[in-house]
Amino acid sequence: MSTHARPRSRALVLALLVLAAVGLSTLVAPAPSAQAYTTYQANVLREAKRHQGKPYQWGAVGPYRFDCSGYTLYVFKRFGKSLPHNSARQYAVTRHIRKSSKQIGDLIFMRNSSGSIYHVGIYAGNNRIWHSPRSGSYVKLSTIWTTNYVVSRP
Repeated sequence: MSTHARPRSRALVLALLVLAAVGLSTLVAPAPSAQAYTTYQANVLREAKRHQGKPYQWGAVGPYRFDCSGYTLYVFKRFGKSLPHNSARQYAVTRHIRKSSKQIGDLIFMRNSSGSIYHVGIYAGNNRIWHSPRSGSYVKLSTIWTTNYVVSRP
């Protein structure tokens, strides 16, 4: 082997080692596929929409009546997610997300002027949420009415 071939051989061996390492890490710990997450999001929205028109009742957790946190509790329970029956507690036990990173199926928590959480809904995209708003109302799709909200992911 000539002395000129050695640097090229080393570079080739190094490149092969890097490619092998990248391939191995992909096999050992694959990232969740975008398609799988999209399917999950679609399923969450389908379940949320399935309850459209069911009446609000304070303290109700479904399946025929809901309050806001009872509604989100019920929807996510169908996907193996356990949430408490209180919107502030739901926020406390979920992963907080920047508003700019919100995705379909995330939880949107409304805050009052003092910063306390008073309502929760399921993000449906296009600045809308599925929620059970108040007495005399029912589960419906609404536009987010305030900028004073936070986002989390169950």
